[in-house]
Amino acid sequence: MSANPRLLPWPGPAGQRSYLATDDGNSPLSQLADEMEEVQLQMGAELLDHAAKLLEDQKANAVELRFLSARLCEALRDALRVAESRGERLPEPDDEDAERGKPPTGDSGTSG
Repeated sequence: MSANPRLLPWPGPAGQRSYLATDDGNSPLSQLADEMEEVQLQMGAELLDHAAKLLEDQKANAVELRFLSARLCEALRDALRVAESRGERLPEPDDEDAERGKPPTGDSGTSG
């Protein structure tokens, strides 16, 4: 079992944080979590587009704006959870790279 459990992109039944402890980053639950993160981020981007349009509309009323604010809060909460989860899964830099200010080595490097 993994020493570093993965924060999942959905809350538990009582709203608590949910974690997955596995060494298999390609397990069905890991893949579902990856897909859910992508959906959450895409929905947040679409919500931002909608928010920009609604805020330009001088006829938007308080109920619409409150509803939009609630959805934006949810989207931000989701995005922060995704960022935290992904940040926790980044490889730790070794001491030599950290001293030089280099990014951690791993299979997330760029080619060019």
